[in-house]
Parts: sequence; C-alpha cells; structure tokens
Amino acid sequence: MNNHSFRHLLAACALALQPLHAAGTELVVIVSAKSAVASMRAEQVADIFLGQVGTFPDGAEAVALDQRIGTGLRDEFYARVTAKTPALLKAYWTKMIFTGRGQPPQEAPDSAAVRRMVADNPALIGYIDKAALDHSVKAVLVVR
Repeated sequence: MNNHSFRHLLAACALALQPLHAAGTELVVIVSAKSAVASMRAEQVADIFLGQVGTFPDGAEAVALDQRIGTGLRDEFYARVTAKTPALLKAYWTKMIFTGRGQPPQEAPDSAAVRRMVADNPALIGYIDKAALDHSVKAVLVVR
C-alpha cells in the first residue's frame, strides 16, 4: 500500500469512528464580537468558505476558518450551506488549487478552538455548534 492510499485509509477510518452530530443540531456561523457584521445570508457565507469572495458584506476582509476534515460538524456545515459532500468539496478544492484560483480555509481542531481564534481576529469567520457560543463571538447565521 502506498503512502497516498494509506492516508486515505486512515481518513476513512477516522471518519467511520467519528460520532455523527445528532439530527437537529444547530450550527452557527460566527464572527468576533468586535466585528461590525451583524448577520449574513447562507450564500454570502458559502462564497467566503469556497474562496469566491474575500470580504464581508461591509467590505472588511473575511478569512474562513474550518473545522477539521472528517468531523461531522464540518460535513454538516458544507452540506447545509454549500450543498457539497466531502467528496465534492475535495474535488472543488483540488481544481481551485490546480488552477491557482484559491486555497482551502485554514483548519482548527474543534469548536472551542474556532471560537477562540475567531474571537481574537475580526477578519475570521467560522462555524461551531450553537452550544459552544459565548460572549466573545456572535452568530451571524443559524444553520439548521
């Protein structure tokens, strides 16, 4: 088995072992409490996370921050906001990288890390489980 195949096998095993989020989990798209952005539409969020737009609706810089590949939260977010499965998302980013049109968002290990990083940087936008919300960030979109 070559290294590439081994990595895919590991990723598949990790995904299989990852507990799925319960149906009905509310995901929230968050920005820093310091940000002027108050709300966003799903299409605006999708454009930022897919590298199509690099600014918030008010023109300020927007930098997407993802959850780890293989997490149920990430898969749910992309399915609900961009209508992309993990396979479609991988194909999308492969094409974007190959053509020089973009790079996928930086990743954080979990909702707590996403919340901390977003709280500290008004340019970041991320998504977390609604249960992880606190005063350091604000929800700009609730994804059901």
